[in-house]
Amino acid sequence: MSMNRYYLLGRSGLRVSPLSLGTMTFGKEGLYGGLWGSTNDVSRALFDRYLDAGGNFIDTADLYTDGSAETLLGKFLEERGGRDRVVLTTKYTYNSAHPGDPNGGGNGRKHMMRAVEASLRRLRTDYIDLYLLHTWDRITPAEEVMRTFDDLVRAGKIRYAGLSDVPSWYAARAQTWAEAHALTPIINLQLQYSLVERNLEHEFTPLAQALGMGITAWSPLGSGLLSGKYRPSEGGFQGEGRLSSAVGGQQLGLFTERNWKVVATLEKVAKELGREMSQVALNWVATQPGVGSVIIGASTTKQLDGNLAALDFTLPPGLRQQLDDVSAPSVPFPHSMFTNPYQLNLHGGAAVGDKPTGYTAPVSTAPAAVA
Repeated sequence: MSMNRYYLLGRSGLRVSPLSLGTMTFGKEGLYGGLWGSTNDVSRALFDRYLDAGGNFIDTADLYTDGSAETLLGKFLEERGGRDRVVLTTKYTYNSAHPGDPNGGGNGRKHMMRAVEASLRRLRTDYIDLYLLHTWDRITPAEEVMRTFDDLVRAGKIRYAGLSDVPSWYAARAQTWAEAHALTPIINLQLQYSLVERNLEHEFTPLAQALGMGITAWSPLGSGLLSGKYRPSEGGFQGEGRLSSAVGGQQLGLFTERNWKVVATLEKVAKELGREMSQVALNWVATQPGVGSVIIGASTTKQLDGNLAALDFTLPPGLRQQLDDVSAPSVPFPHSMFTNPYQLNLHGGAAVGDKPTGYTAPVSTAPAAVA
């Protein structure tokens, strides 16, 4: 198993692995760390296995396990060496260390400057490759965020900037402002995407493609629902894992009739391919339009090895169509007006397209079969 294949993230020169190592479970501190976090030894084993396989893209955040994920990563990176080979991503927004301080969280300049310095200390590095706004706070102007990102790049604290979990209009405003004022652009949108969560396709996929942002998908297995661990039953579900916890699938609204149909189709497709359900689910996300990388997590090295093999096969068009059909999201207004049957009226019934297939050939140093 090797992951020596890399792609540019968004409209940038940053080369990243198509599968990124997520570290939300590195450490046992905090609510989620206490529920399903990994010990230091397990975290280190996962870290080493990912890098040994050729992966270079690691995702964390100052929120994860109350800062322990960053602290462990810093320790691992220092002990292993080769910091410059790793594309290190972290995020800021949440107030996890300054209760009662209104500027101890949010997306404003004051908090961002403090947060990046704290992350640099925990990560034991003098720069962050990709720094993300973690979650929209509803009030901080996009202009302020983009100016601060630009200042951090000019100061050498970060190399690239991105946004996670924001409205599409906010991302468009931020990118347009940056372009208009020659500021550091957004190269990454980190969003939830899976066979059971496809709502980003209406707005974010065309946004990312048009404005040069690569999407990194979090929770590509639907919090584990698509792993094969869970099955519907008269009592609701069967299976042991994070979704059976107090903050699990019932509370997240994942155990629905529609999602169980997705799980059943995924199982059928996986059996036909002779692959694990999780591998097929990851392959589907990684090969969707606009996706630059998929964030994978694991609790054991065996589980990680299975995830890392998710791109070792091609999903046939017919089987992909089955997954597309069973998981198709509803089309909200006004997007129903942008579908082909409606749009034909705009062009007098004529077939009008953007560019023919193959108009721009992809650039790759790999053989055509894996490009």
